[in-house]
Amino acid sequence: MDRLARIGAAVWIGAAGPLLCGGAQAQQAASVELAVKNHRFEPAEIHAPANRPIVLSIRNLDAAPVEFESVSLRVEKVIAASGRGVINLRPLQPGRYNFFDDFHAETRGTLIVP
Repeated sequence: MDRLARIGAAVWIGAAGPLLCGGAQAQQAASVELAVKNHRFEPAEIHAPANRPIVLSIRNLDAAPVEFESVSLRVEKVIAASGRGVINLRPLQPGRYNFFDDFHAETRGTLIVP
């Protein structure tokens, strides 16, 4: 395939991506902010809309790394000391989703999806 044909194919796939990937990819993601300070999630309870992708942005304000983990969300991510992490979550059904810092057992929080 020559260079021009490859560029044309890439443009077509990029433009058709939301149609080919289904509705969840085409929906705008909800943005949710969370911080860790003094080994506590702030806020400890966060909210996000149902049936929409979620972009969870986590700021670690502590001098130690944290491991954001959730069994119900099926996610875990280590965030460096004084660092940031972003987690892309699938669209969720209404419910309560607990999360914790696997490095510090007392650090717990809940995502509420009404």
